[in-house]
Amino acid sequence: MTSYIECKNIVKKLKGNHVLNDISFSIKENEFVVLRGHNGSGKTMILRAIAGLLTLTKGEVSVNGLVIGKDIDFSEHTGLLIEYPSFIPVYSGFQNLKFLASIKKKVSDEEIKEVIRKVGLDPEDKRKVKRYSLGMKQRLGIAQAIMEKPKLLLLDEPTNALDKKGINLILDILKTEKENGTTIVVASHDDTLCENSVVDRIIDISEGKLEDADE
Repeated sequence: MTSYIECKNIVKKLKGNHVLNDISFSIKENEFVVLRGHNGSGKTMILRAIAGLLTLTKGEVSVNGLVIGKDIDFSEHTGLLIEYPSFIPVYSGFQNLKFLASIKKKVSDEEIKEVIRKVGLDPEDKRKVKRYSLGMKQRLGIAQAIMEKPKLLLLDEPTNALDKKGINLILDILKTEKENGTTIVVASHDDTLCENSVVDRIIDISEGKLEDADE
């Protein structure tokens, strides 16, 4: 199986400090990999680099053979949740996802409602998102990341603000996504997620350096 994601000697400096320091690893197609590390370790920066949201100081990232920032600005078939999800506060959950879906026009209203149900929310809930709890916003963020059936799913701390029931639901969703052929990269320090059997491999990140890619 060929590599789907390649990170080659990636370096990112901010204000003279290395937030990423010569990191290299590869991820195979349909693999579920967790980037594990504490806050500030650099794991979110790696996700941003893979997503095309970060200009590297050195090195390169490629997805499916195409170099980010050179061949393409970002991988088109990517579902993304990085840091806290941001929505239009005066729209309902359904209205927010419908607005986002209107950009690519790949999913129908019924498909949007179905993915909202999948994450444990009610698509008929008329409440504005500004009245959602943190856990509800997190669920909605995961819904928007998976609604267009991406080939690559990048999630930053997807279990944040979720109780045990919510975490198990998200793990079931990620298992289904993997079964459907999605390549999944998650940044997390949640042991419940890291130790789940659906995860293929853990890459440990500390202070911007690779500790163990377990390849």
